[in-house]
Amino acid sequence: MSQPTKDLSRDIAHILAKRHDNGGDFWATNDGRPGVGSPFSTLESLLLLHEYGLGVEHEAVAGAVNLLLAGWQDDGRFHLPPGGTIYPCQTANIARCLCRFGLAQEPRLERTVEHPLQTVHNDGGWRCNRVALGRSPQTDASNPGVTLFVLDLLRFRPAWLELSVVDQSVETLLSHWRTRRPLGPCEFGIGTLFMHTELPFLRYNLFSYVFVLSFFRQAHDDPSFGEALGELRSRLDEDGLLIVERPNRRYAGLEALARGRGSPLATRRYREIERNLA
Repeated sequence: MSQPTKDLSRDIAHILAKRHDNGGDFWATNDGRPGVGSPFSTLESLLLLHEYGLGVEHEAVAGAVNLLLAGWQDDGRFHLPPGGTIYPCQTANIARCLCRFGLAQEPRLERTVEHPLQTVHNDGGWRCNRVALGRSPQTDASNPGVTLFVLDLLRFRPAWLELSVVDQSVETLLSHWRTRRPLGPCEFGIGTLFMHTELPFLRYNLFSYVFVLSFFRQAHDDPSFGEALGELRSRLDEDGLLIVERPNRRYAGLEALARGRGSPLATRRYREIERNLA
């Protein structure tokens, strides 16, 4: 029988102890790259610590947040050193992470949200252009994963929820549940791996899919969303705790994310879904 973890301090200490493992501070490399060292990069560690309830009042969290903000550009995108192409998934991921730490009202993020509004793909989602259009109808589609990350960003402000792009973007994801085909340049599909519950929300996955869509009322009555919710609900154990089925193997030292056990962190997110649907 699964029991909720009452004291998460050891897990938190385990994550904080890794803040210099990539060569620099705040889980970054020695040249300030915040996206290296998965799943304990700067960005991923922040998403993980947010699940444990740490906020910007913590010195390490504040430093990591400032490191991400330092990459903001005037056009709203986030640039990660050492340079090169700036992908939409990169900007959406950083922005949704910053919003989790209370920065949704930050003026720079208002400019960041303008960028996806100007770059929405013709099917209502988002994608990068690292593969030229014309290879196939599937690769010409938007990336469901990137679209989910953008919607995860837009949920943080009521005004963003009402943007004209939202309805079609939500429908694009609901349609993907029905087709399940690998779509977009990165070929995001819905298969066996997608169906395993994971936390934190680092990837396009059943749990993150249902969680994000639960913030959009237009999804609630759609049969595809209902099927996805039913799949997620089947991962509850006999005590009503949501089981984490596929944690990253490097999370092995984290008790609250133990494989095959009801997780208090995952259950808290599941209860949030229920509140959104109430």
